[in-house]
Parts: sequence; C-alpha cells; structure tokens
Amino acid sequence: MSATGNRSKDLAAEYIKLGGKRRAVLDDNLVSTREWAEDTAQAEAFWRDEVESLPDAERKDVEKFLPGINTV
Repeated sequence: MSATGNRSKDLAAEYIKLGGKRRAVLDDNLVSTREWAEDTAQAEAFWRDEVESLPDAERKDVEKFLPGINTV
C-alpha cells in the first residue's frame, strides 16, 4: 500500500519532491498541467516513467494533486 493510501497523491508528492515544476490547471472540471520552469532531470524522468504511462483517468488524478496555478 502507498504511504498515504492514495497512489495518485503519492506519485504527485514524489514528483514534487524530485523537483517537479508542473502546475495543475483546473477549469470547468477539465484538468491539465502547465510548465513555466524546467523540471529537474530526476523529476522529468519520474514523470515520463511513472505518470505519462498511466491511463488518462489515472494521470488526470495525479495532476489534481499538483499545486494549482493559483496557489503558487
């Protein structure tokens, strides 16, 4: 089991811990991410290997746990 019991939340937390800079954009129940700064190499590899490969619904769930553009 994951540390918090929520795999999506744990993936987002690990990505951020590795220096990930993507931010969540929630608009009319649509989720996407934006990048204004480059990720660290470790965060980019983690995102590519662990998050991008997820089915769309699961990836969107991870994105919901990233800091929002209005909270940064």
